[in-house]
Amino acid sequence: MAASNGTSFKPGDKAVHPSHGVGEVIAVETRDLGGTEAAIIVMKIMDTGLKVMVPTAAAKRVGLRPVMKKKEAQEILDILKAPEVAVDLQPWSRRFRAYTEMLKSGLPTEIAKVLRDMYRLKFDKELSFGERRLLDQARSLLVQELALAKKVKTDSIDNEIQQILSA
Repeated sequence: MAASNGTSFKPGDKAVHPSHGVGEVIAVETRDLGGTEAAIIVMKIMDTGLKVMVPTAAAKRVGLRPVMKKKEAQEILDILKAPEVAVDLQPWSRRFRAYTEMLKSGLPTEIAKVLRDMYRLKFDKELSFGERRLLDQARSLLVQELALAKKVKTDSIDNEIQQILSA
């Protein structure tokens, strides 16, 4: 079913929700939202089994998007290899906020930078609870999508990321 905002997801499609990661569209339903009929995309998140509903009219604003292509996946892996650091703010609270915003953007390029920087930081010091959460969240958001884009198992992407970041 095509939505008025140019996004069209149908059952069986894989899509990426910026907060939850990759999910499969299980239905596009019409629901009554406060007296207004609205088309709703119903997805099941692959990692958690969580059911997420997004009004088609809000899909673009929420950041719902198709899974990246294979070429984009390679660009993401290249970002992981880059020597620079994305956020160079002091004190830590400002840096943490910046990284959190990068994750919230839902953009794979930004998520990759968070993963890369947190992984590097792990070598310099013991990560705080918040930093570990950023690292885990970035990894889980990226691994599933990269695996789908490159048509490989998540383990294989996890190992590839591990090798890149350990180099």
